[in-house]
Amino acid sequence: MIELKKKSLKKEKAILIGVIHQLQNEEKSNEYLDELEFLTHTAGAESVARFTQKLDHPNPKLFLGPGKMEDIKKYIIDNEIDLAVFDDELTPSQLKNIERLFEIKVLDRTNLILDIFASRAQTSYARTQVELAQYQYLLPRLTRMWTHLERQKGGIGMRGPGETQIETDRRIIQSKISLLKKQLQKIDKQMATQRSNRGKLVRVALVGYTNVGKSTLMNLLSKSNVLAENKLFATLDTTVRKIQIDNLPLLVSDTVGFIRKLPTQLVESFKSTLDEVREADVLMHIVDISHPNFMEHIESVNKIMTEIESIDKPSIMVFNKIDAYKAEPYDDMDLINERTERNFSIDEWQRTWMAKMNGHCVFISATEKDNIQELRTKLYQIAAPIYAQRFPFNQFLY
Repeated sequence: MIELKKKSLKKEKAILIGVIHQLQNEEKSNEYLDELEFLTHTAGAESVARFTQKLDHPNPKLFLGPGKMEDIKKYIIDNEIDLAVFDDELTPSQLKNIERLFEIKVLDRTNLILDIFASRAQTSYARTQVELAQYQYLLPRLTRMWTHLERQKGGIGMRGPGETQIETDRRIIQSKISLLKKQLQKIDKQMATQRSNRGKLVRVALVGYTNVGKSTLMNLLSKSNVLAENKLFATLDTTVRKIQIDNLPLLVSDTVGFIRKLPTQLVESFKSTLDEVREADVLMHIVDISHPNFMEHIESVNKIMTEIESIDKPSIMVFNKIDAYKAEPYDDMDLINERTERNFSIDEWQRTWMAKMNGHCVFISATEKDNIQELRTKLYQIAAPIYAQRFPFNQFLY
């Protein structure tokens, strides 16, 4: 019994596979694979090796070249690998060919993110959103479920039943997608009613890349106990809490984090979650300044904010995790290498973003509670005029 229990706790061994091309150099590819490794860890597997290849574009049949894929297959057999995870979305034919070659589970980035979302969805609303995204992902990949029919070669009429079965499943899934969309529309109306019932209180939405500390900051501001973990997508459901700064009441909402290469299916199914952002009066854009590529994270979030027409809202840029930030060392006597942003100190970053944001930025550590009062003061300065417009006869602000 003890041996069986130990075996069940064993993590799946995974390999990560990416491609290097003109639009994604080796440095960028490694960065994406770092993120993919974190996703794999979040899903519960252990990443043991990485494979990349320089190509003009991914191989249409096997993603990487046939020779490289054979080398990977040998590694899989020699090291008893359970799972192969690809950094880009695979086409149905690529997925089918790779599964046939490797003879183990094969996931792409989209499927992995969907799996994480499915494991973390707590409410019926979040589960419905994820289920819709999963069905939308599955629909064009139905053929891989019917590979057993290929063993029946030559028989007249054998092709028909297979196609009929696939078409039947496609209709079932299309009906399911339609039903889930109707359920989400119904829930969306209920949530819109809930938002309207909150009255005229000023709403503040926490936005940012995944795993930047939004939930930790939410707990700090509201003195609540929202789930906060060092894993990607710890928060799927929007959480709303009422807070008070001096005499100013505010509603703060914690939303799902963003990520690069976010599956389009998830963007579509989580539209209503983003409504919290659309309807917010003030945005707090949380950034993990200790991450080496935090500037690109900012761009990714701003891109989505632009898409949902929320980029021009009053905002505070909150640079979190200053306690973990480490500037790369630089020698002033180095006449060959130029000093870059990676060599900036926290003070230099602060001066840079203070100018960009007209002073509406703050550098904090949510875990160490550094500069939290400064953040509360800045939030008060932005939200108080909005509250005064809505409640002109309330003189407590003056």
